[in-house]
Amino acid sequence: MKLLDFIIIKLTICLSIGILVSFFFQISLVYTYYTITLLLVVLSISFIKAKRQFTKNIWFGLLAFLTTITIGILVENLHDQKNFINHYSQLEIKENKPYTITFRIRKVLKMNPYYDKYAIDIIKIDTKNLRGKLLLNIKKDTLKQLLNVDDILVTKTNFKTIKSPLNPNQFNYKTYLEKQYIYHQIYTQNHTLHKIRTKTITLSGFAAQLRNIINKKLELYNFSVDELSIINALLLGQRQDINEQIYNNYINAGAVHMLAVSGLHVGIILILLNYVLKPIETIKYGRLIKTIIIIGLLWSFAIIAGLSASVTRAVTMFSVVAIGINIKRPTNIYNTLAISMFFLLLFKPLFLFDVGFQLSYLAVLGIVSIQPLLYKIWKPRFKIIDKLWQVFTVSLAAQVGVLPISLFYFHQFPGLFMISNLVIIPLLGFILGFGIVVIALAIINILPEFIADTFGSIISYMNYFMNWIANQEQFIFKDISFGILYLFSFYILITSLVQLLKKVNAKRIKLVLIAIISIQIVFIYIIYETKNTNELIIFHKNRFTLIGYKTNNKITIYNDFDSLTNQKDKTIRNYTVANHIKYVNKDSLRSIYSINNKKLLIIDSLAVYNIKSFKPDYILLRHSPRVNLQRLIDSIHPKVIIADGSNYTSYIKRWEATCRKQKLPFHQTTKKGAFIIKF
Repeated sequence: MKLLDFIIIKLTICLSIGILVSFFFQISLVYTYYTITLLLVVLSISFIKAKRQFTKNIWFGLLAFLTTITIGILVENLHDQKNFINHYSQLEIKENKPYTITFRIRKVLKMNPYYDKYAIDIIKIDTKNLRGKLLLNIKKDTLKQLLNVDDILVTKTNFKTIKSPLNPNQFNYKTYLEKQYIYHQIYTQNHTLHKIRTKTITLSGFAAQLRNIINKKLELYNFSVDELSIINALLLGQRQDINEQIYNNYINAGAVHMLAVSGLHVGIILILLNYVLKPIETIKYGRLIKTIIIIGLLWSFAIIAGLSASVTRAVTMFSVVAIGINIKRPTNIYNTLAISMFFLLLFKPLFLFDVGFQLSYLAVLGIVSIQPLLYKIWKPRFKIIDKLWQVFTVSLAAQVGVLPISLFYFHQFPGLFMISNLVIIPLLGFILGFGIVVIALAIINILPEFIADTFGSIISYMNYFMNWIANQEQFIFKDISFGILYLFSFYILITSLVQLLKKVNAKRIKLVLIAIISIQIVFIYIIYETKNTNELIIFHKNRFTLIGYKTNNKITIYNDFDSLTNQKDKTIRNYTVANHIKYVNKDSLRSIYSINNKKLLIIDSLAVYNIKSFKPDYILLRHSPRVNLQRLIDSIHPKVIIADGSNYTSYIKRWEATCRKQKLPFHQTTKKGAFIIKF
């Protein structure tokens, strides 16, 4: 069976291409309208002509694919809020000017030690009715309750640009938020917020209220904070309250997918609903009524779970499956996946960039294409062993499907993932079913204490088990360098191997060999790039100085960190993993660095720079030296002045003014990020 024989799969690929083109190349909305109109007219004429001739026309197919690509461009453009006439970006926002902002709480986000965070929708700025999304940061106040979804508030504050990462290969939070159409953030405190009474309730607000009711009911029982956070993740799709240590345990055990409501959870819920509602089939139009109820309940669950990318994808797919099951028509899983993906991307085009969305589809593709091949290897005689073998092959197939993209994003591989999945997956159906019963009984106030305690104990034992697996650190392979070229070449290899296992022939053996050669080419190219990219990097680090000197696949680190900062800092780890560096050495900071013909002079708080033997090209100022910069420039004549994150802000402003006066380049790592000298 060739996947590209299915039209919907081809159209989904074309739609995805269109979204990517629009996102990266910023094509004009007006130009897109003209193009799509012209293509639809030509496509209609081509369709009528092909229909009259009763022959397949290759030009009609090409036009259809080109039209779908253009639809992808149009869809991405239409969802880009900057194209809206009343978007706040039309105001020409000034960051030094305070605005009176009226807004609605859209989503409660994971907080940090200093701020409570929310995604908000703008209603009004000053007196103008405008729209758009912002990131709201409220200074922590233990005496104040958290805000709720749909709360409408007013505050006066400044817009702040969301900063790009200041160090190379750092997580780009700005880009992440832009893919959710959030381009600015605001900071405020509770006492500056004024709440407006409103009776308007959105769908998200209703779901949040329902989750709050469920949580308040559950809090009446003896569930611990960790147990409640896992219940919220498994059954309500809310992970923001999970303890960081517990979350890392699930990651290191290879079972973090358990905490994201996805296809596994929704599939189990569909099976449970199909079984419970089976008696409805006996009445007139029973199958139709049952299907409508199942789809309604699945989407109700999706709304309660926050309509995340993974749950929306899963519910869309299993809605199609539910229809297929109940009208007794066979459904092709590849078609089902493509249909769900196509419609999701029409309504949420930037889901395409969501890591959970990508992992979900690749896991399901791995299961449906690889699991049958693995299962055929051995046919157990006993039913219990057969079930365990099924779970084993499903887990292995899913892991193969997501392995390259997991290495690309997370750079680690949990070696004991099979053990954790063999134990947890068979129990997940029971845990979900039990959890639904517990929540239902708690809502109507008839949940017996011993049932709540039993369910809490099950969750605790699951957490303990994940903690034990995660503590086997010798089986967790971390800091694996795996770039985008490796990602594509390994997926080519997996695809070619699956095709070879289905049917062995000379053509498919050649494809496998080509895939292996492509991986070797990528490996050689990366070695070449690593050897030919040598640089000295002055990283940004608040209160400290951090310098890296990279040659070939080695880097020497110079810093003045204290022991606590040294343990927590991930700057060097991110850099070494991304740049395929194998060897890391540490040394004490020097006053002078010589890189080929370029020289760097470091002036620290002692402000000693009496040098006569050479003229430095670069000067790094660290730990706020009391230096007359004008005199220093006149005597040394450097090409660039650099100030890292260890300096006082007042000193940096004075130095910047001096350099501007002298028309000398000034690099402040607090604003411009790391300074890189290539050689």
